[in-house]
Amino acid sequence: MDNNLINITVIDREGTENMLEIPTDINLSLMEILRASEYEILATCGGMALCATCHVEVIEGLESLASASDQELDMLDTLPDADDQSRLACQLYLQNCNNGIKIKIKGALQ
Repeated sequence: MDNNLINITVIDREGTENMLEIPTDINLSLMEILRASEYEILATCGGMALCATCHVEVIEGLESLASASDQELDMLDTLPDADDQSRLACQLYLQNCNNGIKIKIKGALQ
């Protein structure tokens, strides 16, 4: 495997699982990667951690992600279905250590 490629598993809102191969040297957030991969992510705020429409549940690999910022945690606190495994995809920039993570898309569509 290329040193700058990782694989992640994405579960969409219907429960379908797909593996994505992600370059880690493109400086795009997980939200931008998911949108480019044609997943329906509203991203109303454009990735500023202000709307939570890119809410994902990290099923595997949470410990390999950078800690959430206070702003991200404050936004997650506004969601009724957020829990300890919730993150905002717009705040996640994947690195080689994130190979193998598994996420489920949960964000609102309106």
